[in-house]
Amino acid sequence: MSKVVIDASVAVKWVVEERDTPSAISLLMNAKLIAPDLLVAECADILWKKYRNREITKDHALMAANLLERSEIELFSTRSLLECTTQIAGDLSYPAYDCLYLALAIKNKCHFVTADEDFYRIVQKSRFRPFSKFGINVNPVVLLSNIAPDRPLQNDDPKAFSGRKLKSSIKVKKVKIKKVKVKKRPLEN
Repeated sequence: MSKVVIDASVAVKWVVEERDTPSAISLLMNAKLIAPDLLVAECADILWKKYRNREITKDHALMAANLLERSEIELFSTRSLLECTTQIAGDLSYPAYDCLYLALAIKNKCHFVTADEDFYRIVQKSRFRPFSKFGINVNPVVLLSNIAPDRPLQNDDPKAFSGRKLKSSIKVKKVKIKKVKVKKRPLEN
């Protein structure tokens, strides 16, 4: 299974139906997902905003938070990413919060999948200059909407990650989304 960094824009699609939810769910089922521990706070913030804007109910937000807490994402401390994140944020002139995910992908020599089109566009415009400083010859950022069902996410250049070929590719399968009724239960303290 390929290791892939994801951000909150992808994770929230597992619990709130949005455009590209099937691709996000397929990624969850077909890759080893990793993220900086910032993901937890960002998911909580997104769920709160969706509740505040009346896109979801309070019960939906709490159930979604509970499901995300139990998801199998390996979380990494942001401390070890500080220098790399600062370098990327300076090079891209973009907030460090988003650059943390990219720093984790660079450190782990893997792809970073996001649904954040603005960040993706900024990285594309950079012509990948920031990555060469870290021994990477291609842009590791992939836009979630560009992942087509049944097509693997592959690296164009087998030597892109410091001469190492990605261990495997992400195979995204079509999935059907079922609406499931969940019994309400009191929140645990």
